Amino acid sequence: MSANLTMTDLFCGAGGSSTGAVAVPGVEVRLAANHWARAIETHNTNHPDTDHLQADISNTDPRYVPSTDLLWASPECTNHSRAKGRKLAGAQPDLFGDTLPEEAAERSRATMWDVVRFAETHHYRAVLVENVVEVVDWSSPWGVRGGLFQSWLAAMHAMGYRHRIVSMNSMHAQAHGAPAPQSRDRVYIAFWREGERAPDFERMQRPRAYCATCDTVVDAMQWWKKGDGQARPGRYRSQYLYRCPNVACRNAVVEPAWLPASSIIDWTNPGTRIGDRVKPLAEKTMRRIQVGIERYWSPVHVEHGGNQYDAADPKHPGFGDPGSYYRAWPASEPLRTMHTRESKATAWHPLAVPVEGREGKVAGSTAAAMRAQTTRNETGLAFPPFLAELRGGGSTARRASDPLATVTASGNHHALIHRHNGGGAEMTTPAGEPIRTVTTTGHQSVLTGQTVDIKDVRFRMLEPDEIKQAMAFPATYTMTGNRREQVKLSGNAVTPPAARDLIATVVGAITGEAVPA
Repeated sequence: MSANLTMTDLFCGAGGSSTGAVAVPGVEVRLAANHWARAIETHNTNHPDTDHLQADISNTDPRYVPSTDLLWASPECTNHSRAKGRKLAGAQPDLFGDTLPEEAAERSRATMWDVVRFAETHHYRAVLVENVVEVVDWSSPWGVRGGLFQSWLAAMHAMGYRHRIVSMNSMHAQAHGAPAPQSRDRVYIAFWREGERAPDFERMQRPRAYCATCDTVVDAMQWWKKGDGQARPGRYRSQYLYRCPNVACRNAVVEPAWLPASSIIDWTNPGTRIGDRVKPLAEKTMRRIQVGIERYWSPVHVEHGGNQYDAADPKHPGFGDPGSYYRAWPASEPLRTMHTRESKATAWHPLAVPVEGREGKVAGSTAAAMRAQTTRNETGLAFPPFLAELRGGGSTARRASDPLATVTASGNHHALIHRHNGGGAEMTTPAGEPIRTVTTTGHQSVLTGQTVDIKDVRFRMLEPDEIKQAMAFPATYTMTGNRREQVKLSGNAVTPPAARDLIATVVGAITGEAVPA
């Protein structure tokens, strides 16, 4: 397919939306505009064939920029954001203690109207607007919640556009390639000309998922907890889930596949032992690390005899469902009723690590037999790493096998935590795998997880390059500026897979041809 469509990228930032656009065959980004010199420098470095405009978009006359087929716009979203009734984000101090004056916050929210101004001048065939979920709460001056958002939609409708609100988490943007290894909820408002073919966003939002009841991989369906979600945005798990399309399982809830945070971590950088740090970590940080240790490194106790009827039994109605009942509990909880026969067992999941790091030596689960052992002491043990979230959000830690928590522009708040003996956490072998070659020097050891001295735990913040890849930018993508600027560029960006899938869906509607996946 050759679409030969051009696009303008307003508020282009580092270029996530442009990177997603050029991944769609036949789409060319003709103009990228942003007010920040560092963003324009970064965009131009990676997209040298695009024309660039550094300017205050709100003070730019749309007549002086070229017309294109498509418009992507990412108006400033920080000051639309609310969290559980708290004040607008601009009133909250950032990592450096700075707050945004309310007049600046109002100026930020006003950038939504730039979409209307540019669409009025150029009457694009399609417009895609990215923002935070709370944008629909954009209030009228007299306090009517959502009043200005509805007025904004009405202005677009008055110009002959129809619209659809698309709620998508970046870890589910899988229609035309790999998703982002990050849980990032955003809303996308898509506009197309009245009378033209509506884009098939339902088909786009069908991530692959395994249905345990049907025992097959399916194209999952977005399912809203309170009816049709087309008219409003929402967050994954809070407002919507995914279900199996098959009626045989009564449309069981399923979990779409994801890319883990571990896929973007540089495991050659183990970080610093907490006990060796010159500057101690903050008390809250230490508590979050402790929570992660207790959550992910603690042993469990299981029912080994006696009543063993639980979801591990094929006859159990919850068989195969990881969220069902199992007779296994964290060791931090009291033991269940003791019987007159031995029925309790304890288990943990440490990792065996080849510490020399020679080619072909990789981490494995200690849940399996260890690999062949050689004559050198080359394997240590490590606990599975996890990520501590040091600022904001509702969680404090998550496994490295889960998607990364949302990357923000306010600063790097993701820390890698792991413990190892003589090797990186990437060199571990779970106990369930075969033991590595046993040598005459006895280099295997086991960490049970029963005692963990937090001073022995290694800690480091994620590097800007890792954060960039957590946003799903290519590893070769260049972020310019210092560390803080690079993190801001990443956190402000659109994840390229989300832009790719949305633009491909719009292009398919315009051309009448399916865009290759």
